[in-house]
Amino acid sequence: MLTSLKDTTTLHNGVEMPWFGLGVFKVKEGSEVIESVKAAIKNGYKSIDTAAIYQNEEGVGQGIREAGVPREELFITSKVWNSDQGYESTLMAYETSLEKLGLDYLDLYLIHWPGKTKYKETWKALEKLYKDGRVRAIGVSNFKVHHLEDLLKDAEIKPMVNQVEYHPHLSQKELLAFCQKEGIQLEAWSPLKQGQLLNDPVITEVAAKYGKSAAQVILRWDLQNKVVTIPKSIKEHRIIENADIFDFELSLEDMEKIDGLNKDERVGSDPDEMSYGFSD
Repeated sequence: MLTSLKDTTTLHNGVEMPWFGLGVFKVKEGSEVIESVKAAIKNGYKSIDTAAIYQNEEGVGQGIREAGVPREELFITSKVWNSDQGYESTLMAYETSLEKLGLDYLDLYLIHWPGKTKYKETWKALEKLYKDGRVRAIGVSNFKVHHLEDLLKDAEIKPMVNQVEYHPHLSQKELLAFCQKEGIQLEAWSPLKQGQLLNDPVITEVAAKYGKSAAQVILRWDLQNKVVTIPKSIKEHRIIENADIFDFELSLEDMEKIDGLNKDERVGSDPDEMSYGFSD
């Protein structure tokens, strides 16, 4: 059983990644992101997830520096955006992200969306960064089973992580099973479906039983499904509350109740239809 924010999953290359972290999608550059990163680290978070397209890497970097925790104790993720896909452009995008963050390396670098034609070329660039010791782990985001199967045909290095939209209305059982079989760690973005699940009667009923909030129950469900989760918040009390999920365990029956809410319903784009920012 996972018992603290320090608990990690071991990726297939031996790197330890925290099960729980802070996502900063839609968190404004400047004081908003700086303060939320500092609040998270101060309250024991080790993992921060950003992306080039979020346009807040500089603030994330400043928050990390101001938090005053040794760099090696943290796990920092960023992602290459669609318009930078391709071999040389990905290598350049990585340098830009590092420069903005003010870091010497990342713990995890992801391809943000598959697109249609360039992800294999982009993956070669990630493999190079990894082989050169510039990044501790590499992975993908928003890849479906067919994207992963296609990538694995030519990849020298298997992705360590696949970060996807994942919540009780989109439980992606087939994808989770595929990733587990291949040793790829699944990670959830938008675990609370941007707040849309917080009033679900099944979840509120389960939450009442454990004396927990709806958000805490959903985040605990992620962890018990062996899915890394990175909820976002800009309020310190919510950052603390989100992480207060290590002192209880959902029963098998309650896990199944929540599983039963699946509708294959997305709040974000369908990866097969996502065209924004791609030049392919």
